Amino acid sequence: MISLLENSVFFGSLLSLFAFMIGEFLKKKTGKAFMNPLLISIILVIIVLKVLKIEYQSYNDGAKYISYLLTPSTVALSIPLYKQFELLKKNTAAILSGILSGAFTSFITVLVLSVLFRFSHKEYVTFLPKSITTAIGMGISEELGGFVPITVAVIIITGIFGNVISGVVFKLFRINEPVAKGVSLGTASHAIGTAKAMELGEVEGAMSSLSIVICGIFTVFGVMLFEKIY
Repeated sequence: MISLLENSVFFGSLLSLFAFMIGEFLKKKTGKAFMNPLLISIILVIIVLKVLKIEYQSYNDGAKYISYLLTPSTVALSIPLYKQFELLKKNTAAILSGILSGAFTSFITVLVLSVLFRFSHKEYVTFLPKSITTAIGMGISEELGGFVPITVAVIIITGIFGNVISGVVFKLFRINEPVAKGVSLGTASHAIGTAKAMELGEVEGAMSSLSIVICGIFTVFGVMLFEKIY
């Protein structure tokens, strides 16, 4: 039975989708922020693979088909932005400065932690693209000679963390402006943060979508400078 599962072409995709559906159900049932569907699905997939002793490569051979949708789904985020284009024009300066400061803060945080924990240069550049979407972050990490699988893991963890704690942060610092919420989620937590932004509202979702793209561009150029610092 297990051998049939491993050899099934779409086993990885079906397992991933089923685990995500369970995560969605738990999130709606409990209403708790920490019941993030992506986090739940990751945990469930790991448990299934461990219990059934299925090799990761066998799982990934089927799950890779979902990964093909990553880039087009990121591009599709431009649709809500188009609907809020007038709002974008009115707040261009504030939005760009917010995204730039967020990207810069991400670089500084990685640099400081790398110095404190005495990371090697390879480990340092692995963490530099932690706050941008996986599709861009993987390319940057590979180009800089980082550990690409670790970069992917860090990007996912960063996104989930931002998604989960965003509500608390907004309340704590009394952030009520929809544009500010969207920019902060997209800049710090990429696509996973954008999923949260879209739950908050159409404006938040549009600004978060924009932030993913611009933060990605800033990061591509920013890493050229920061990768030489340490």
